[in-house]
Amino acid sequence: MKKREPISKIMTKDVITLTLNDSLLDAKNLFKKHQIRHIPVVENEKIVGMLSLTDLLRISFVDSYDDNESIDTTIYNILSISQVMANDPVNVSSVSIIKDVASLLATQEFHALPVVDNEKLVGIITTTDLLNYLVDLY
Repeated sequence: MKKREPISKIMTKDVITLTLNDSLLDAKNLFKKHQIRHIPVVENEKIVGMLSLTDLLRISFVDSYDDNESIDTTIYNILSISQVMANDPVNVSSVSIIKDVASLLATQEFHALPVVDNEKLVGIITTTDLLNYLVDLY
């Protein structure tokens, strides 16, 4: 097993992003369409926040989900992405070592980190990426 591999080897490079001008309904649709759980929020390719599916679930009545989405839609129209996202998220660079990133994720309350090089978003690394890496090793 290689012990000093960079996360650039396993991170997602084609990142789905949102801007502060997008709506929470846009976010909900992206989560559903791409079957993802974390979306970086960017402004001119610079990371300003991170929105998770859990953030949306906290403000909605998704547990009672049915084909009538009017309650969620109303809430999504009242709030903005900037009010719901995690501001100024912890980030890592693409040369960060997989073990170090895994350790960071294991000790924190988040499950995804934006990957930033020279203040520009270049990827995202998630706990799922790390688990898939481990599965591939064995």
